[in-house]
Amino acid sequence: MRVPVRHIAGHLVWSTQGSVWALYRLRPGPDARGRVEETVQGTYVPAAVRDEQLAKITHLVRSLSGAPRLFGLCAQVDPGEIALQMIEGIEPAEQPPGGGRHPWVENVEAALDLLDEQEMHRRTLWLAVPLQTETAGMQVSASLGAAWAEIAPALGLRPAPVPRREVSAYREQATRVEAALAGGIAFRPARPAEIVWMIQHALHRGLAEPLLAEAESSDLYGGHLRNGVLRSPSYADLGQARLHEGGIDAELDDVDDLKGAGQLTRSGRTAWWQLNTGSPLGRRWLQVETDAGVGYQTQLALAECPPAIGQDAADLFAQLELLDFPVDYTVDLALVPAEKARDQVRRKKNELVDQADQYDARPTGIPTSLTDAARDLGELDARLSRTSVEVEVQSVTVLTVWGPTAAICDARARALTALLGGADYRAVRPAGLQEALFTLGLPGTVRPGVVREFTQHQISEDWALSGAFTTAEVGDPNGMFLGIDLDSGTTRPVMINVADAPKVDASASMGIVGDLGAGKSVLQKLIAEAVWARGGCVICIDRTPVREWAAFARTAAKGRVQIVDAARAEVSIDPLRMFTGPEGRHYALSYLTLQLGIGPMSTSGEVLHHAVEQAAAGPEPSMHRVLEVLQEMAAREAGKRQDAAATLAGLLRVVATNPLAAMVFDPSLPPVRLDASASTDMIVITTTGLKLPPKAAFDNPEILHQQPLEALIGRAVLYLIAAIARQAAFEDPGRFTAMVLDELYWLTSSAEGTALVHEILHDGRKHGAGLLGASHDAAELGPDRGLMAYRALARTADRERARRGLEFVGLDPGDPELLRLVTSGLSPVGQRGREGEFLLTCPRQNTGRVKVSIPRIERISTSITTTPGRRTSAAHAVPGVGQDDDARPRENVR
Repeated sequence: MRVPVRHIAGHLVWSTQGSVWALYRLRPGPDARGRVEETVQGTYVPAAVRDEQLAKITHLVRSLSGAPRLFGLCAQVDPGEIALQMIEGIEPAEQPPGGGRHPWVENVEAALDLLDEQEMHRRTLWLAVPLQTETAGMQVSASLGAAWAEIAPALGLRPAPVPRREVSAYREQATRVEAALAGGIAFRPARPAEIVWMIQHALHRGLAEPLLAEAESSDLYGGHLRNGVLRSPSYADLGQARLHEGGIDAELDDVDDLKGAGQLTRSGRTAWWQLNTGSPLGRRWLQVETDAGVGYQTQLALAECPPAIGQDAADLFAQLELLDFPVDYTVDLALVPAEKARDQVRRKKNELVDQADQYDARPTGIPTSLTDAARDLGELDARLSRTSVEVEVQSVTVLTVWGPTAAICDARARALTALLGGADYRAVRPAGLQEALFTLGLPGTVRPGVVREFTQHQISEDWALSGAFTTAEVGDPNGMFLGIDLDSGTTRPVMINVADAPKVDASASMGIVGDLGAGKSVLQKLIAEAVWARGGCVICIDRTPVREWAAFARTAAKGRVQIVDAARAEVSIDPLRMFTGPEGRHYALSYLTLQLGIGPMSTSGEVLHHAVEQAAAGPEPSMHRVLEVLQEMAAREAGKRQDAAATLAGLLRVVATNPLAAMVFDPSLPPVRLDASASTDMIVITTTGLKLPPKAAFDNPEILHQQPLEALIGRAVLYLIAAIARQAAFEDPGRFTAMVLDELYWLTSSAEGTALVHEILHDGRKHGAGLLGASHDAAELGPDRGLMAYRALARTADRERARRGLEFVGLDPGDPELLRLVTSGLSPVGQRGREGEFLLTCPRQNTGRVKVSIPRIERISTSITTTPGRRTSAAHAVPGVGQDDDARPRENVR
């Protein structure tokens, strides 16, 4: 095979056929400096975003001229790339003697085991624009260079060099092309190694191919100006491949038992009727043999498009992602200005009039197809006349599938044909044109004349609806391996990195919404485990009666966890003893107003404020001292202040004598320390024993005041615990801290709790902290839930809650398809293997459907789920977990 490239200078390619092309990478993502030009689009986008994308693509198409070519290539992804992305940004920590491996190493190895031998790829878009020669000298130079490229290989000579002035002239033309493309979608000039990769990718389909990740950072294959001319390295080695259309596959054809004498060779040159095979017309594939092996690929040409199609179903190229195998596409475009296209329409109209006159003389009359054609031409003429910048897109579309064997390749081609047929598109596999269509997919080649019969005619806006310029991603560029993208038919890993969000000026907080058993707590635990394993800290308030977070922490972060049991009152959470200055006074006053149910601007509120200030100013500030100050005020004050002080002192004495409030008012208990140290990375505060009012009581103050004292104490103490956890999370901005709160309604149901969540969401980024909150209803996440950059929506059977959940993740709550997906399409009840499905939105505003994967790590999988009857006992799986608290020397239990 002859390589179509003779010189590469940056992103400019001099082809062996005399043309010069400028190649660009579309939607390239962040560059080496981390700059991103546009938001990454997810699979699910609001209608306004979709319209904006359509306008940008239409503008891009209208900005082009001549015959550009679009390549949509599926770059093979190696599991090692995922491993590198998982460890990106992690500082190697010094392990204590006998401490074993870094905990994140287990996660990386588990991801590698899961992804090993999976067919993974990522969609990449490339635009090739032919540059026109402006002078006769450059035309002659291009013709001579192409002619020399034909005979030089036979003579063993190098391609003709390109003069500096010619290189400068084409670079200037490329600059004008880039100026015309500005304002559309993001792009950057392709690198020489990436251009070479495009050729390598085409030749290695169905085999282990060179990785695009290596080409993205390579400086090889580029030409250099020396002594006034451009000289490039040899590209001849790229063409060491044999192309054989309809080649024999030993696994599909019986090549050992021949009808005639002689032995069949791999070249397949023996006459087909001498073999036990069918006609070559049935072997409509291209056999490509390289030094890496033999691969099979099939080129399908789009032969017919539906005359009219709805906007929601027009995204032809986006639907290719649903297949369980990768599909490349090449679209060769010819852009015709509106005026010239209208002239062609007028000629077609005149031809229809002539045909109508001929049919009118027949007894059968004018056929219906003629009337439909006239109507379509009239509509086309009207749309071309609407604006002078409109263009007609005359496109030849080639779709490519491949496989390691001819049978697999043929089956995939049939599946693709069936998918397109269901959408009223007709794709054909033309026999005898497989090599010509393959050549069209190489950079630097001209369109073979034999493929013109597959030309489709569309207006720029209609063609833009096909989605050829769009890609979809979900998740972050690196971080923890969360699961698999369900909107891709092949395996596409999804990663998120909440700890790095503050470093890119985004919120690290996450809200999770879903029904009971939909997987909210499992998702929280996976993220929490990843935070501490990657060097961060986790503070969790565990409200579950079975202490599920405590059990999970003991196994997942064994030896690095501190358990604080709030119901045992073994430590003090007195805010005046734990914090000095205004923080302690603020949390003390907020706790007391919540506990006593008084307004801060009432007489009782003023008296309470004075008591807190006086107690905090003393030598030994404490909440017990606040009670003493109130008793003193009741003895010496007069009037309303005396009555208020006496009432407050009496109510507070009732609370202080209750065992559930001992950890707040008992001055003999040692204050708890929630600072993460060298021996503690995960802190779990269990609140089993602290009762809460029923959820209905939070909406009615009268019912709330009638609740038992234990419930009112539990509500206020939980607020105080959350406030202390927030203060601890903000302590060290240099180390990321995740604050985990499940069933967040218990905090957002009060004004004080809502203010606390407001404070965490507003100030968490600046302090290197984030909130991981979960609830059954998006409204329960609080009025500031819009500040959560990470959002996940699980199965929600109730339609009203599902609508609020869709609005929370940024999608249309009135879309019936999305409602059906959320109410019954995510993790359907009773279907094994469908657990853990979410709609996930990340800071880049890309929303997609993912399936969360629990890593095959014993310390994680044994205690992460809470499904009754299916949970493995961690006590039997991990030695020492089921022991008494005092028997754990490496675990700090309070």
